[in-house]
Amino acid sequence: MKKLFFLFLCLIIINTLTAQTYINENINNIDYNSPKEYVIGGITFSGAQFLDNNILIMLTGLNVGDTISVPGDKISKAIQNLWKQGLFGNISVSAAKIHENTIFLDFKVEEKPRLSKFSFTGIKKSEADNLREKINLTKGDVVSDNMIIKTKTIIKNHFIDKGFLFTEVDIIQKKDTMSANSVILTINIDKKSKVKINAINFTGNTPYKSNIIKRMRGKEEYLSEATLRRTMKDTKQKNFFRIFKSSKFVESNFEKDKERIIQKFNELGFRDALIVKDSVYKFDNKSINIDIVLSEGHKYYFRNIKWVGNTKYSDAYLSNVLGIKAGDVYNQKALESKLYMSQDGLDISSLYLDDGYLFFSVTPVEINVEKDSIDLEIRIYEGKQARIKRVTIKGNTKTHDHVIMREIRTKPGQLFNRSDILRSQRELVQLGYFNQEKLGVNPKPDPTDGTVDIEYTVEETSSDQVELSGGWGAGRVVGTLGVSFNNFSFKNFFKKGAWSPVPSGDGQKLSLRAQSYGVGFQSYNLSFTEPWFGGRKPNALSVSLYHSIQSNGLSKGNDKREAISINGVSVGLGKRLTWPDDYFTIYHTIGLQNYQVDNYYSSFSFSDGYSNNLNYSIIFGRNSIDAPIYPRSGSENVLSLELTPPFSFFSNKDYSTLTDQEKFKWIEYHKWKFNSSWYTKLAGNLVLNMRSKFGFLGLYNRNIGTSPFQRFYLGGDGLSGFSLDGREIIALRGYANNSLTPRGTLGYIGGTIFNKYTMEVRYPVSLNPMATIYVLGFAEAGNCWEKFKDYNAFQVKRSAGVGVRIFLPMFGLLGLDWGYGFDEIPGVPTANKSQFHFSIGQSIE
Repeated sequence: MKKLFFLFLCLIIINTLTAQTYINENINNIDYNSPKEYVIGGITFSGAQFLDNNILIMLTGLNVGDTISVPGDKISKAIQNLWKQGLFGNISVSAAKIHENTIFLDFKVEEKPRLSKFSFTGIKKSEADNLREKINLTKGDVVSDNMIIKTKTIIKNHFIDKGFLFTEVDIIQKKDTMSANSVILTINIDKKSKVKINAINFTGNTPYKSNIIKRMRGKEEYLSEATLRRTMKDTKQKNFFRIFKSSKFVESNFEKDKERIIQKFNELGFRDALIVKDSVYKFDNKSINIDIVLSEGHKYYFRNIKWVGNTKYSDAYLSNVLGIKAGDVYNQKALESKLYMSQDGLDISSLYLDDGYLFFSVTPVEINVEKDSIDLEIRIYEGKQARIKRVTIKGNTKTHDHVIMREIRTKPGQLFNRSDILRSQRELVQLGYFNQEKLGVNPKPDPTDGTVDIEYTVEETSSDQVELSGGWGAGRVVGTLGVSFNNFSFKNFFKKGAWSPVPSGDGQKLSLRAQSYGVGFQSYNLSFTEPWFGGRKPNALSVSLYHSIQSNGLSKGNDKREAISINGVSVGLGKRLTWPDDYFTIYHTIGLQNYQVDNYYSSFSFSDGYSNNLNYSIIFGRNSIDAPIYPRSGSENVLSLELTPPFSFFSNKDYSTLTDQEKFKWIEYHKWKFNSSWYTKLAGNLVLNMRSKFGFLGLYNRNIGTSPFQRFYLGGDGLSGFSLDGREIIALRGYANNSLTPRGTLGYIGGTIFNKYTMEVRYPVSLNPMATIYVLGFAEAGNCWEKFKDYNAFQVKRSAGVGVRIFLPMFGLLGLDWGYGFDEIPGVPTANKSQFHFSIGQSIE
């Protein structure tokens, strides 16, 4: 009878847990054929050395004084409650004593060991550090089977994602003699070799060897295995020439790539295409094969397309925007693009959403499928036009609201317009204050009153920059220290508490820059820009002051002192235009420089005297790039003219007989430049950038000649070091600095005309706004001439190479390039061939 009672209790709980349940064999007065009710007189735990008995009693759900049935569900439930905690390896229950209708229960438990510490073997310290964060084991955790299995799974998946598909993990438990009921885990990891994809094989349900047939009307055309492999963006087989994509196998990427394969067939009219099966199997110890079996199905074509529900636009107009005609291949992707989101903005949804129809919806329905033809009914719900009620900003912790709001095109009271939202996002990106990957827009429509609230979400990023660099000039290393506060607030300059570290948030720009190589040269520059002068319109006001002095280091008053000093000021005013479109800008600047030469022979044709440069410049440009740091689309084109008054026209002097100091008291010239840069997305984030540059320095009076100031110096990294004559330094990689510049008897004299062509292919390694990194390959060519008559746009020096760019908010854009110059430079044998170039900002462009 005693054994029967024990068996009966086991059967109650055997289906819900693996714990063992026992009843004390000394009990002999229970009727096992019918449960009997008892009052719990006491609950005890045996074997619980490190856990509080009161807490364990609470976990059972039983209390002294409760009435229970023996056998019954409450005891089974109590054991389940304890088992769920994962604290015990075994649990049994027995009746320690029965007195009349009172029972005293004793739970015997075997506690699982606790984790004392753990370590890794078989991997590097850096890998171990990464795994510690992932497995999240801490001292005191219960070491259960589930914990061991979970830890192994996390570690294997971690290395599988890195291409180690055959990773093995073994976890050894060792009793910790220094701590009671504790174990030490040693996690042995054998990553094996990194596994590559050896081959991706395709077969279909048709007997056409290894190619899937794409049946066209009147002809047959092959969709080759190579095409299908290119369709798989993240799952690639081994290829010696592959640079940007590895051939490692990642399950989640493979699933996405299988979807892309089906989408590819759908684009070709095979809407019923499917993957019958796929298999991934070991090829050797370092690689796997993937076999994919496809069923392409029948090819379909559009036949009749009917519009329903449209009142704003006619059927003919909508059909013209849709651009799909009867007989066209049934392309689901093209249909969705023309209905919902076309890259050029010419789609049905844009048509309505740009006119306020926020509640608009469009649904294509296949109403008839007959043989290889499909009839569509496109059902439109126009709804009523929505007006913007409120526009709010969220996430700006530094930039003031008005700085953001003035860039936003969506205003309260206007009709909802999707194009305005997209343009607003672009303008916010161009500010450079926010993480472009985190910019968001949340329209909150209210159908009851036909309004919509628009919330723009931003994430601030550092925009201030520090420049600390060295350049080469006058045979010396010239040090540069500069700082740019690109989101400055001048009105808070004297406000207490605004200096953290500087007043900021009003979108102004303050730059300070100093250069020196010691007592012989110092240069200082201060500039300030207010992009919304007056606060109502985007009219940018800029003021710049600068001072430079170079000498032989002797003090003023010394007869042997040689020195030249330059002082200058410029004031600029720019505005955004609305014609030809609102991507155009125009900028006007008036500048004045004064050159004082004292017994100085190095740079000028006269050693004592002065020159003045009063100039006016106008810059007409159009900028439609989508992002300032890593553009993927758009263009930037700038045409500029800088000129001085033709002072000699107002003088009766015979300039052919004047000294150089008299000729150049007032410098005169006209300088024309054109820069063009175009960005095209090739695939994903792979971008092609095509650039060209042209510059020409002209004269007014042949008796004076071309100005020795403002000339062009071509070649090298484009870093200026320092210059005292207003020269413009243009980079051309693969050649030494200035090596493509016309030379005179005493050295480089600068050119009056140049051109340069560049082609770059860029690919991002990281788009993190705190450290944007991309690699590039380039080919470029250019040349520089002293006289216009020698100019030949095709007589250029060529180069090619590779490089990397790193954008750090604190330091700006840093670059390192290796270029190879293909053309020799007469008289300078080391000017071409292999050259390394370091760049700061956009100097290399």
